[in-house]
Amino acid sequence: MFEQKGILFILSGPSGVGKGTVRERLFEQDTELKYSVSATTREARPGEEHGVHYFYKSHEEFESMIEQNELLEHAQYVNNYYGTPRAYVEEQLNLGNDVFLEIEVQGAMQVKENFPEGVFIFLFPPSLDELKNRIVNRGTESNDLVMNRLKEAKKEINMMSEYDYVVVNDDVNRAVSKVQAIITSEHCKRERIETEYKTILEDDLNA
Repeated sequence: MFEQKGILFILSGPSGVGKGTVRERLFEQDTELKYSVSATTREARPGEEHGVHYFYKSHEEFESMIEQNELLEHAQYVNNYYGTPRAYVEEQLNLGNDVFLEIEVQGAMQVKENFPEGVFIFLFPPSLDELKNRIVNRGTESNDLVMNRLKEAKKEINMMSEYDYVVVNDDVNRAVSKVQAIITSEHCKRERIETEYKTILEDDLNA
């Protein structure tokens, strides 16, 4: 039986570009995708479950994971660690499930270093003015912070060449359709099919 291994898809882009919205809409339409569950050292909040919302770790456990190269990426925020466990991702991929990771640009570059076979999608704003409007409309950040985010966004946009695909988020539904097309396209790539098919042929010949 021909069974393809799952693919890791990484959606990334500047803060305020709408990564979370696109990911949520995508998951509403594609129930087969698996969301990459992160590990963290922060305490579980009421209603959160281990292995569903996060893998909850002690600082010692997390630092051991870093030392053992068990994370595809990690970062530290307000004295707590956050990261993407390699074991969970590889387990799901081996089961034939596609795994979807929504992450900031710096984290995506770590993933690329540790898991270069992933498919990297850059979510692009229609314009910097539109990106500024989206950040301002959040109403949660000062003018200085907005300007700092825009400066960082310009740097991140210059890293676009590190990605496999670029999707402009001018309309959420249109952006989701493009991401879905990328997923379908990747599963039809000759090199993926060829590798799996050759394995089947070898097994048949050796049977």
